[in-house]
Amino acid sequence: MRASSEAVNESAPARPAAPSLGAPIAYLTSQYGRASDTFIRGEVEQLRRLGYVVHTFSIRPPPKTEITSDIVRRERAATEDLVTAGALRLLWSTLVIALTRPVRFLNALALSLRIGSPGIKARLLPLIYLMEACLLARRLRAKGIRHLHNHIGRNSAAVAMLASVISGVPYSMTVHGPTEFDMPGTLALHEKVSRSAFTIAVGHFGKSQLMRWSPQSAWSKIHVVRCGLNEEFLSIEPDPVPDNRRVVMIGRIVEQKGHLVLIEAVRKLIAEGIEIEVQIIGQGPLRGVVEAAIAKHRLGDSIKLLGWKTSPEIRQLILESRGMVLPSFAEGLPVALMEAMALGRPVISTHVASIPELIEPGVNGWLVPPGAIDELAAALKQMLTTPVQKLTQLGRAGRTRVLQQHDAAREAAKIARLIEGHQ
Repeated sequence: MRASSEAVNESAPARPAAPSLGAPIAYLTSQYGRASDTFIRGEVEQLRRLGYVVHTFSIRPPPKTEITSDIVRRERAATEDLVTAGALRLLWSTLVIALTRPVRFLNALALSLRIGSPGIKARLLPLIYLMEACLLARRLRAKGIRHLHNHIGRNSAAVAMLASVISGVPYSMTVHGPTEFDMPGTLALHEKVSRSAFTIAVGHFGKSQLMRWSPQSAWSKIHVVRCGLNEEFLSIEPDPVPDNRRVVMIGRIVEQKGHLVLIEAVRKLIAEGIEIEVQIIGQGPLRGVVEAAIAKHRLGDSIKLLGWKTSPEIRQLILESRGMVLPSFAEGLPVALMEAMALGRPVISTHVASIPELIEPGVNGWLVPPGAIDELAAALKQMLTTPVQKLTQLGRAGRTRVLQQHDAAREAAKIARLIEGHQ
């Protein structure tokens, strides 16, 4: 592995000039400062490099198991959590806003009642979001924030929208999918897009879904800005693919990532006498189920669960592998695939969402139908039996694609221009 100052520019479009800068901006998400938030952290870092003061807010703190590095700890320490402010402070902020900005408060209250879904709990949640929004609105004004950007179009987007109504600070959001597209009505996605200064999709598939669930009058607000990688991935000139039997999978251990399909595919390969070692990086609520499936099929020697790793550890594990696999059922556009491709490793994934915008079969990897065990096993077999010289060629083509589409600095500059254009 060699660092190369020229590698970032190789086959990549020129980065646009930085926009003019103004007052501070804020970033919000439901849980900020997690090992899995590399794409958001990188975006914030790039905006700071452009000269912005970026204040970060989180609805609640993430699990301690996801605070895996000094970089994550620093971001966590600098982030304000709304829920941990306590019920009394939330109530006090709500009372202050109701008394000092009654018209805006009543507008936000009416909106919170409108975006609730049927059922007592679903009706109450937006009122909790309103309380959190009152606190956030006060913090935005105290810090002189002129723009609020939210990542993920779920509960934190509702808080951002309500805080915007209360404070007058314009908000925008990045919608990744797939959850937002599974329940657009429940999440009031049309309302969030319509009221935003702009809404970002991470790929053209995501943009099409936002257009699907938004009024045509709001389509001009929807833009594609891809998740980007920082120079820790882009500046590395990868070594050739090693001649081993190791494949990595990176992602939260949840239903949509397809871990159980991967286990069945590995089981099929082992039954054919094909050796393989899969290293699964990540943590999540389905870990116990995955562990049980591995034990049931006696695949402990072939599939290893490594838990969360730091970014340098992930880079090293990718570089020590033959390639990456991610058999997802539903996605936005996984950053882990970009990371593997940037490091010159071919990838296997599924015909889902924006993944085909990144992976081109036969050029930089393999695409298989989601949930298709036999096809996944066949793709893994090809990755294991293809000469490493050919795999290295596939990896280089993948790296070129990432350099062209997923430079964090270039994508952050697009967001900066959108912010500057909506003041």
